[in-house]
Amino acid sequence: MEKAVQKNEEYTITIDGMGYEGEGVGRINGFTIFIPGAIVNEKVRIKIVKINKNFAFGKIIEIIEESKDRLKAKCNIYKRCGGCQLQHISYNLQLNFKKTRVIDCLKKIGKFNVEEDSGIDVLDTIGMKNPWRYRNKVQLPVGSGKEGINIGFYAKRSHEIIDMDSCCIQDRTADKVIKIIRNWMSEYNIEPYDEKSGKGIVRHIMVRRAFSTDEVMVVIITAVSRLPFKSEIIELITKNICGVKSIVQNINSKKTNTVLGGKCITLWGEESIHDYIGKFKFRISPLSFFQVNPVQTEILYNKVLEYAELTGNEIVFDAYCGTGTISLFLSQRAKKVYGVEIVEQAIENARLNAAENGIDNAEFIIGKSEVAIPSLIDDGIEADVVVVDPPRKGCERVLLDAIARMKPKRIVYVSCNPSTLARDLKILEELGYSTKEVQPVDMFCQTAHVECVVALNA
Repeated sequence: MEKAVQKNEEYTITIDGMGYEGEGVGRINGFTIFIPGAIVNEKVRIKIVKINKNFAFGKIIEIIEESKDRLKAKCNIYKRCGGCQLQHISYNLQLNFKKTRVIDCLKKIGKFNVEEDSGIDVLDTIGMKNPWRYRNKVQLPVGSGKEGINIGFYAKRSHEIIDMDSCCIQDRTADKVIKIIRNWMSEYNIEPYDEKSGKGIVRHIMVRRAFSTDEVMVVIITAVSRLPFKSEIIELITKNICGVKSIVQNINSKKTNTVLGGKCITLWGEESIHDYIGKFKFRISPLSFFQVNPVQTEILYNKVLEYAELTGNEIVFDAYCGTGTISLFLSQRAKKVYGVEIVEQAIENARLNAAENGIDNAEFIIGKSEVAIPSLIDDGIEADVVVVDPPRKGCERVLLDAIARMKPKRIVYVSCNPSTLARDLKILEELGYSTKEVQPVDMFCQTAHVECVVALNA
């Protein structure tokens, strides 16, 4: 059977859609072609670079008809770096793309009816006034390059580090810290970690800045326990970085893609920094999960509170609670909140966060949500409202089954992955729940990622 397209051949194609990673999508003789960098309604000349059974990938040779939504990327390494996918697209189109992506997943994976005046109501994506420099945390791998030390994000679909001096979606403080650490490593011949051999010292650099308090944490992730020229880097950071409160060494000696290891050594200052979301103050340690976009996080959490419809009489379960951020927002209007999280340090932070904010109606439990919540139910503690905010893989089926057996009035699902969200919503529908409204929130501007808050009723 003759193939619809041939590798290395050139074709002219009209872009009629966008893939999940923001790439343009078109068709040749009914055969789907994904073209990174292409935009809806553009006509482009492409070269086929890879062919799979049901689709192919093309590379733009020439833009014949350019979209009015095409922009020049702010970043000079944008095409090589894997950190962003949408800088070449107008912000309005980015927001529309994210809404469309959520709708597509609900239709294709969840088999939902998502139409005007019927079915699930998917609202317009809530965007930012300024969708740049919004990240309060960055984690960057460190390696060796042809011209010295490479510090930056990985190239798309690889572990090649694209060296950079600045990133226009991260806080400017991180740029300064990276420059300091790069110079320190060069001056004192401190060896970057090599993934293949497992040799070297510095693996990653993490920088966090609390936007409300201006407190800064610097974490140097090493493959070995001994950090050479420790006093020199402490002096460089404390003299040159305003607001630094914490300098930490994290040790990760395993051959793994996981960034952080389990052991932290405070080299200087305090073990944690503090930030606010709304009126609540949060303690953030090196291993704590804390949303990277504080402006949009407050919008997200207020939407969770709205969908929970609390009157002050409800028991609430908060699965995958992290450092208790959502739990504290819920505690304002709940009778009692039970937060569950598997990371022990996050639970310690959650308890401290509750105490620092004077919250006495929130209890935090260490364990897997799919184990701890059924255990709570077995002990006779049942929730009127359940909030779940799982990792990208979504919820375990055993947790969804346990929640449905308990029959809470409402479930609020917070998701960073529309695909697993659609899968889990379908399961919850089969278990007796009705999906009412989906609110996408642009937490990760200039990237293809989208966060959602979903309201479900019994």
